[in-house]
Amino acid sequence: MIRILKIIGKSLLVLALTLVLISFGVYFIYNEELPKGEQSSEADLLAEKMLKAVNHEAYNKTKYLEWSFAGRQHYKWNKQQQVVVVKWDETLVNLNIQHPDSSTVSVNNNEISGTPRFEKIEKAVANFNNDSFWLIAPHKVFDPGTERRIVSLENGEKSLLVTYSSGGTTPGDSYLWLLEESGLPKAFKMWVSIIPIGGLEATWDSWETSESGVPFPTNHELLFLDITIDNLIAKQ
Repeated sequence: MIRILKIIGKSLLVLALTLVLISFGVYFIYNEELPKGEQSSEADLLAEKMLKAVNHEAYNKTKYLEWSFAGRQHYKWNKQQQVVVVKWDETLVNLNIQHPDSSTVSVNNNEISGTPRFEKIEKAVANFNNDSFWLIAPHKVFDPGTERRIVSLENGEKSLLVTYSSGGTTPGDSYLWLLEESGLPKAFKMWVSIIPIGGLEATWDSWETSESGVPFPTNHELLFLDITIDNLIAKQ
């Protein structure tokens, strides 16, 4: 028995060391310093070009959005009333975006209260902020607290660096938008607090034009992952 435990212990140690080495390898391969860029009217013009490519005018008129994120979280967002139904597993939160404390929470169709209720609301807010960003981030480049900079790439192309100095769940995050000639996003690089590797690139692809006339991405490739957006509905 002792011999078996020693073997298991050695195996776990080898696995842990392997994971550490892989993590260090990924870090040194992919990690990039945050580019400085330059705040200028040119940056704002590039941001406006991206907004035009994603039909921001139609997005502002869109009153209802529904989608599933990575097959795990599900959303029904009434933009006009600023309320969203957030669902995962057996939990359903009727989230009031402007006044989260007034939100209601049910688990297995039974309304809950007290500390568990506030914990579920907090998770719903964090999930919504993250999962909606992967859907509508291009429309948030002029949000209050944003800073926009022009960054010149090695191939001579111009890219748009957007930093969120306030707001959301993780203020201070930065995203470098890589754009098609039309202004439509094809990818961004991230410098975010929840990921220790700076400059990780995620694609913005498989665009589909919704009923409201707004194109939305339905897939993002990040390292070895596919982040899918399914069951998308957008109505004016």
